[in-house]
This record gives sequence, structure tokens and C-alpha cells, in this order.
Amino acid sequence: MKIVRLGVLLAATTALSPAVALAQESAATPAAAESDDNGVGDIIVTANRREQSLLSVPIAISAVAGDALASKGITNSANLQDAVPNLQISSPYGNTQPNFSLRGISVANEYNSNQASPIGVYIDDVYMASRTSHGMGLFDLDRVEVLRGPQGTLFGRNTTGGAINFITRGPSLSGSNGYAEAGYGNFNTITAQAAVEATLIEDQLGLRIAGNYLKSDGLIDNVFPGGRDPNRQNTLQGRATLRFNPGGGPLDIKIKAYGGRDHGTQAAIHGLLTARTGLKFFEVNENRIGLNRTDAYGIAATISYELSPSLSFTSITSRDGGSQLIQQAADGAPIDILDVWWKSKYQQFSQEARFNYGADGLNLVGGFFYGWDRVVTDNDFAIGQALGPGVDGGFFQHYRQERRSYAVFAQGDYEIADGLTLTLGARYTWDRSKYRDGFAYLYAGYVDTAKTPIATTVPCAGQPGTCAYDPDARFASNGRDNALTGRVSLSYQFDAGPLVYASYNRGYRSGAFNGGSYTSSGGINYVDPERVNAYEFGAKGRLADNRLTYSAAAFYYDYSKQQLQDLRPGPVGILVNAPKSEVYGAELETNWRASDALTLNLAVGYLHATYKELVLQGADIAGNDLPFAPRWTAQAGADIRLFDTGDAKLTFSPNVAYFSRQFFSPLNEVNAPGTGQQNAELQQGSYAKVNATLALEIGRFTVKGFINNAFNRKTYAYGLDLRGAGFPYPFLVPAAPRTFGGSVRVTF
Repeated sequence: MKIVRLGVLLAATTALSPAVALAQESAATPAAAESDDNGVGDIIVTANRREQSLLSVPIAISAVAGDALASKGITNSANLQDAVPNLQISSPYGNTQPNFSLRGISVANEYNSNQASPIGVYIDDVYMASRTSHGMGLFDLDRVEVLRGPQGTLFGRNTTGGAINFITRGPSLSGSNGYAEAGYGNFNTITAQAAVEATLIEDQLGLRIAGNYLKSDGLIDNVFPGGRDPNRQNTLQGRATLRFNPGGGPLDIKIKAYGGRDHGTQAAIHGLLTARTGLKFFEVNENRIGLNRTDAYGIAATISYELSPSLSFTSITSRDGGSQLIQQAADGAPIDILDVWWKSKYQQFSQEARFNYGADGLNLVGGFFYGWDRVVTDNDFAIGQALGPGVDGGFFQHYRQERRSYAVFAQGDYEIADGLTLTLGARYTWDRSKYRDGFAYLYAGYVDTAKTPIATTVPCAGQPGTCAYDPDARFASNGRDNALTGRVSLSYQFDAGPLVYASYNRGYRSGAFNGGSYTSSGGINYVDPERVNAYEFGAKGRLADNRLTYSAAAFYYDYSKQQLQDLRPGPVGILVNAPKSEVYGAELETNWRASDALTLNLAVGYLHATYKELVLQGADIAGNDLPFAPRWTAQAGADIRLFDTGDAKLTFSPNVAYFSRQFFSPLNEVNAPGTGQQNAELQQGSYAKVNATLALEIGRFTVKGFINNAFNRKTYAYGLDLRGAGFPYPFLVPAAPRTFGGSVRVTF
């Protein structure tokens, strides 16, 4: 059955490719791309830890250039779904702590900051362990590579769904260049970007410095008198990269340091239904719109040494850290029902060392990895007058989580016959986790007032609120996992024709502690790792005198033990494993350079992702769709050169992104017995959003206008049903309204 489904999907996908003009490479051509006079540029990617043409890599990859991100209106990692098929991005916190869902694999209904994303996120090959660090503004990038499917061999743990690698621009060691850009838009939005690169010693020493600034009023209007507007933006980021290639020899050293902060306001919440009376979709009535404060910083050193023409060594060392304080009014009401302050600090260190060998039809990469990360969490859950009339109260929660990961890996590509290549890869991972210094207590007071402890809830062997307050009580636990992951692939490159491939990949996401249990220590459990066995067929190539490129893939996943939250009476959130899920689908990406003045692009994804076995809140939901997994996604766009006089050029770049219906909860439309839930509200119907840019280039200057969500579509990005936790309302997060503006850019 697996092979039949894969064959049907691949046949349907590849049959479309000659007829459809689609997007991978006009939206994705990095600065390093090469092209002939008529064809589409060749994209160079590093998905196999070495430079290769995208069309020669037997993996489903979308590569989006930094300049193309801007033309599609993508300025933050949380908007990347507008350029990649079968990718969804959601968050209860706006652009902060985004949840990536790739081919249906995501964190599901889990929202705690201690959990690792099943989509590995990397910056210049450095794994970013904390999801707090994933909500980044995108600036001065060479490209973004999105690898769909498990990447457990060369990228490692926590890549059951895939990996996203953000690759920044670094010094080229030749000449000097730079740019500066300033813009203004509605909601009093001010933007500024700049980068400058200087070659201090030609071919040997160079420095590149880049920065990004964004500030705006709230994108949603708060009608509460004197209240803050939600979705206000205030971002400042900087990065400096020093590259040293002494004597132009075999040693190449790159040192990168960065820092940034985002100090906006919380995402808007549609909550208590009676508080929504008379309000428009992009309005709230909330007395406690809080602040979103995230900070990130780090330094990384990449050292490469060419030992011989066929053997090289690479070392990547990084140290990163940051913090978040999200003050979230979770009730969407002008009264105090539920206000949460999510507070955490994180640190991480990683070291990867690998060797690359290439000669006589064999390409081999192997090495080891070590990673350590720590998150310290202090959450405050204020529950209004739940303790009694006129008595405010809540829960305070603290814990420290540390994780260590060790791995050895190797992958080889061997040409066993002309055009026929066999790939074999394996990785063995040891993961060790600690939950320490855990405590929680019930208090009288509120998030911003003095608190009087009443009862210890963690650790507590009895029902919540029944254990006397003990300031010295602590909870601790350990977790450990070992995993073997790998890849087997067979690919064939036709002479001057397409690449076809078939592959098997095994992915793994390490076990996890429940970070959301604060009413009872009974909920602080460690759950099993996720695993996926993935089968994929694909084809890539060029048609029409190299003017059209295409990439098609069909896939089938045996997906087991997805980690998600189950709500138990108390209320106590328990982290559980979904025993078994089935995922299959297909994708097609193409790009057609119809003429010198017109390039068309299109990406289409089909996805069927369902639970085969799962019981949540006492409801059997086998057959339900996985959350954040729409059946259909599509992106289409064009670059239309309206005129080109040689001295001036005007280009119009419209694009549209379509998503079919998706659910926000594994329960879909099923209401758990005895809860009062109305889960049918927790979904977003099919929709399309249109973005466009108009750019006039005159010499070194570019004047650009843009519009995003041109038709002001009213959509939700996230949802929970808090009625299951005893609160009388749902929790829905609206996506951004229409934004527009312009900018001026000068290059030098």
C-alpha cells in the first residue's frame, strides 16, 4: 500500500511539471547562482554538508534567496510558509516562539518553551535548541534552505519533520560593498537595514557588519481606554562576521557574533465571547495587553582546513543565549480572568567536527557532535478571583532543564555505475536530560502584585491545593535516550536529463519532560522519543531549453509517538505520546523563465496526515487530522519587468499563498466528554493571501512599494479551547491585517 500511494502521488506530481510554471528558483536564487543567457540560475546548496547544485541533490529542498524573501513580503521566520509547500508556522505569541510544521509534523498542541521543535532550526549550520530563538527577523541572508523529511543523519536529533538552515552573508574577501535601506508603512511602521563589507587584505581578511531595525504601532486596535495595542513591533538586530584566510591557503576561519532584541507587545487574543460584542475582527477589548520581550545573542567560529585536494576538515563551535518574558492576557477581556507571564532564560553550547572526502566516485562526510542547552523557567499563572469573591490568586512555577546530546555520524555517496549513485548514512545519538529545582505553589495575589503562598503544588502527592506550603520542597527527574537514525538512497542522473531518486530515512526527536504541569507534580513526566520511517520518491530537472526547472516528490511516513498535551481533571496537563500516525503526500515546485521580462513560479503541496491511534481527554480520535496540516498548500508568483531602458528598470512581483482548511487541535471537531468544549471553533477554513512589490531600480538606487495581505483576509493562526481547563472561553490568535508601505535602498 505504501508503494502504491507513493507511485500514484509521484506520477500525478511529475505529470504536472511540464505544464505548470512554478517557483523554486526565481524565488530562490542565491547570490552564488549561475545562469546562462536563456536558462534559470543553478542554485548551490549545502544540504549534504558540501556544495552541490540543488537539482543534483536527492532530497526535497526549497532554497529561497535573501532578496526573494523581501519580494514575497517575508521579513520574519514566522512568515516563511508563504514560500515553501507543506510548511505551516503558528504561535500563540505572534512572531515569538514560532511552531514550524513540515509535512504535518509539529509540536501539535504543545506550547511550553522547554520543548524542542521537531523541525531542526539552524543558523549557518549551528543548531538552535531553544524555540525562543526561532522567531527571528530576516536580514542580510544569502539564502534559506528548507529540507523536507527526516534529516537524522547529517543534521541529527529533533529533525523528524525536516530542517531549516538560515545562511547569512559573509565576507567574500574581494573588494568592498554594502547597502542601506529605509522604509515607512502603515501602522506607523519604520524599517531600516544596512550592511557594509570591507576587504582589509585582499583574498585574506574581510569583515561584514549588518543590522536590522523595525518599529511599529500595534497591528490590532485595543478599544479599552488607555490600553496598549497588541502586536506592536520593536526589533533591533546586529551581526558582525570576520573571515580570515591567511595567505590564501588551506585554512579558512570565520567568526560571527550577533545580538538582537524584540520588545513589542503580545499577540491579540479573541477570548471571552461576551467581550467580543460589537468588536471588529482586528479589534480587542483587553485591560492587560502585555509586553513581549525576547533577547538573543551568540558567537560562532567555523574553521575549515583543506588537508589535501580530496580531504578537508571543518569545525563549528558556538555559544548562544537569550531570554523571553511574554506577558500574555489570555482571556481577551477587560476583566482579569487569566493572565500569564511566561519567563525563561536559555543558554547553549555546541561543537561539531567533520571530515569531507571526495575522489574516485566517492563522497564521504563523517564526524561527531556535542550539544548542551539549559532553560530556566519562571512562569506565573494568574487566575483572577478563582480563589473566592474579591480574592485574586494564581500559581507560580519554576524549574531548570538541562540537555546533553552526543552523536557520531557518517554518510557516503558512491557512484556504482555511470549516473547511478548509492547513498548510505547512519548516526548514533546519546541524549541525556535533567529536570531540576522544580517547584510550584498556589498563591493569593496577582502577576504584578505581592504574592502570599498558600499551598505547595509541586511537589505534592495529593490533590492540588492539599499540600501545605513548603518553601524548600523540590522536584527532580532524569531522562535518557539512545537512537540510531540513517538514510538509504538510490539516485540516477540521466545524461542531460532529470535526476530521479528513491530514499528511506529514519528520524528521531528526543524524549521530553512536561514543562506545563504546575498544579500537580504527577504531571511532570518524561515521555518517549518520536520516531518516523520515511519513504520518498522524487524527480528534478530542466525542460524547455533550460528555461523551466522542476522538483517533484512523493512521500509516505510511518510516524509514531508524537509528543502532545492531554488535559486531565485538576486541571493537569500531561505530556503523552500519540501511538501511531500516518502521513503521505506530494509536492511540486517549478520555475519558468518565459522571457527576459517574465518569470513565473508555482509550488503545490498535498498532504494527508491522520492519527491511527490516539485517545485524548477520554475521546477516541483515531482518524482525526494532525493539527496545522492543511490538505493543500500552494504558492504562485511572477516577476514582471514592465520596462528596462538600461538606465532604469521597473519590476512588478505579485504572489499568492493558498492554504486549505486546518485544525489547531488534535481533537479537530470532537468535544471531549464532560468538558463543555466546542473544538469546531479551533480551525481555520481555506484562504488565500496576496502580496506584491513594485521596484524601480535606477543605478545604485531602488525605490520599492509593497503590500501584504492585500485583501485584508481575516484569518486565525492559532487556537486552544480553554473550556477544557475550566475557563469559559476559547483562545484564538488572529493573524496580521493588511500592511503596506515603501522603502528606498542604495547599494555601494
